[in-house]
Amino acid sequence: MAHDLDQKIEALVEKYTELLLGESDETLQEEVKSWIIYSFIAKQMPPLVKHWNQLYPEGKQEMMELITKIKDLNEKQRLQQKPDEKKG
Repeated sequence: MAHDLDQKIEALVEKYTELLLGESDETLQEEVKSWIIYSFIAKQMPPLVKHWNQLYPEGKQEMMELITKIKDLNEKQRLQQKPDEKKG
């Protein structure tokens, strides 16, 4: 049963990544997973993320770069969709 759930979660992440970024390869999916986990924990337990950021400043920097990358790709995706919306 756990394997079946894992496959379904992977399919969910794959589709989410595609909708969010306009493409969905394995690397992007892994980056989106990291972003999801970090963002969720940051909202649910900010002191834990603050502590993690202090313990791993290089990890924090990498995460900030990843967040910027995802935001930029998402903005690009949204801008590409706008012309299509006008046609429909």
